[in-house]
Amino acid sequence: MDNHLLTDATIKNNVLFICKSLDYFEPLTLASLFLLLKTAIMHMQMQDFAFYFPWGWKHIINWDALDHQLFIAALCAIYVLRDWKQVLVLVTAFTIGHSLTLALSVFDVVRFDRGWVEFLIPCTIMITAISNLFQKKFTAKSIRINYFLALFFGLIHGMGFASAIRITLASGQNIGWGLFGFNLGLEAGQIVVVLIILLLAMIIQVLFKVNRREWVIFLSAAVFSLALKMAIERIPFKS
Repeated sequence: MDNHLLTDATIKNNVLFICKSLDYFEPLTLASLFLLLKTAIMHMQMQDFAFYFPWGWKHIINWDALDHQLFIAALCAIYVLRDWKQVLVLVTAFTIGHSLTLALSVFDVVRFDRGWVEFLIPCTIMITAISNLFQKKFTAKSIRINYFLALFFGLIHGMGFASAIRITLASGQNIGWGLFGFNLGLEAGQIVVVLIILLLAMIIQVLFKVNRREWVIFLSAAVFSLALKMAIERIPFKS
């Protein structure tokens, strides 16, 4: 993917775009110059947002993002469609977690070993899947544990996102808008994955008369198996 750099040509093209749209070809006053520069900056910020939003989306809605999808599946396994408010909190907690480490990495506050991060991600999936097996009554209080898993393990998943985007974001001029666009793209992708899982759970539980406990065990076991395979393949200290 091409680096998203603010070059002189980019500035020139953006200013020309604004000039044409405002039809400013006469000498500019100080006030009109300020308005022109402000509009040009806003235009470039929206360009950054439009560039990074689909990138964030593709980091969830993509076969290469299977590990993140599996983690979302493990988190949502214990919920049903009527729990949508709790699921919204769950997704928000995950977003806060991965946004924090992503931002710290982009601003070069922290650095992570990519090999260990790629190994730890499937480990978070396995732990979450195992935790689901201890759920029996599915009360509002008992399933809140996944909020904390989403927040804490979201920090690790943010390290994974950072390894893919850190250099490009750090080289841009509007890092804030880039981060916002990327994270919003991730959030949109996560919501789609969550909806698919909840709808699938409803279909299986209603049409096929599978009780909630059996569904949780089935989905958690399937997710655990795939995550275990990933973890073995990603062991960082293998010879």
